[in-house]
Amino acid sequence: MAIVKPFKGIRPPRDLVEQVESRPYDVLNSEEARQEAGDNEKSLYHIIKPEIDFPEGTSEYDPRVYEKAAENFQKFQDKGWLVQDTREHYYIYAQTMNQKAQYGLVVCAHTDDYQKGNIKKHELTRRDKEEDRMKHVRVNNANIEPVFFAYPDNATLDALIKRYAQTKPEYDFIAPIDGFRHQFWIIDNDEDTKTITAEFAKMPSLYIADGHHRSAAAALVGAEKQKQNPNHRGDEEYNFFMAVCFQASQLTILDYNRVVKDLNGMSSEEFLAALQVNFTVADKGTEIYKPQQLHEFSLYLDGHWYSLTAKEGTYDNSDPIGVLDVDISSRLILDEILNIGDLRSSKRIDFVGGLRGLGELKRRVDSGEMRMALALYPVTMQQIMDIADSGKIMPPKATWFEPKLRSGLVIHKLA
Repeated sequence: MAIVKPFKGIRPPRDLVEQVESRPYDVLNSEEARQEAGDNEKSLYHIIKPEIDFPEGTSEYDPRVYEKAAENFQKFQDKGWLVQDTREHYYIYAQTMNQKAQYGLVVCAHTDDYQKGNIKKHELTRRDKEEDRMKHVRVNNANIEPVFFAYPDNATLDALIKRYAQTKPEYDFIAPIDGFRHQFWIIDNDEDTKTITAEFAKMPSLYIADGHHRSAAAALVGAEKQKQNPNHRGDEEYNFFMAVCFQASQLTILDYNRVVKDLNGMSSEEFLAALQVNFTVADKGTEIYKPQQLHEFSLYLDGHWYSLTAKEGTYDNSDPIGVLDVDISSRLILDEILNIGDLRSSKRIDFVGGLRGLGELKRRVDSGEMRMALALYPVTMQQIMDIADSGKIMPPKATWFEPKLRSGLVIHKLA
């Protein structure tokens, strides 16, 4: 069962939300955050990217930066830019991209579910990134930003959400950077609150879509606080962390593509010949060509687009990892032909999220920065859930969820 609870969210007043809200901390660098915040002292970047309050070049990992985050978080509350709700609520958060809306329930999930594996992951985490988020949670004693979960489709919750979606939202705005619509409702009916808790309790698992490091950090901080409390019961607020949970079928996963700096000493002709061992290669001309189905890839090389179709026997449909295009391309192209074995550390490869489009791949190759580009067919949420259920881990840089959650719509205090 999945344990969730409502919480007393800390939120901006309706007339300030567009000044406070921001992109997530990990989708932009310090300079971009500095530029986006500008002279807006209410921007959440002062809490999630507080290095912008220091001279340029200050490390985001400087101890003073974490202290500044806590100082600014308190300042926002003192000035009324963030105000805590007087009672516990669940919330609904909707995002609309290209006329497609997805509705998430904002809940507090239990850290024990993460530790026990009831909250399932599909990516490895790095200890240095975990420690960074742990420091941020510790110093603020709060989850400033939510993690992004998926849950199996549920008709009862779907009907409840649709009912609220017909009412006026608390927040409703178009974000200036992504251009997507973001809406937010407060669930203030006790029976609806009970229904949400009960329906999640029937679910064997929740799935991390995005936010593996934030999830791990929240669970580790919760475990620390348990050890520090001799009277620990298990229902204290520090046992919970904030998540936005979406029905799996609503989520949009975009392609996550690759650009490579060299052909491992081969000519273009030699590289294309090497590909033909495991792929059917077809020249598609100079117009951008997007993969049409699973196991088909698009290659951009020397001004031409090629389709690469993996041959039978090069993948295992019974293996949740082996069937993935990201695994096929990693094994048979990047590793076997180009000798790029570790995608996490190699300096010869870079990754481009699908929202930028295949035109970005073409641009980076045509500029001479990269030698070739490889576009992949996107994975599905069902594939991600199958992998998580099997206890396996996806290859790196496999998923790109869009739209990203906006930060600053609601915050969860651990006390």
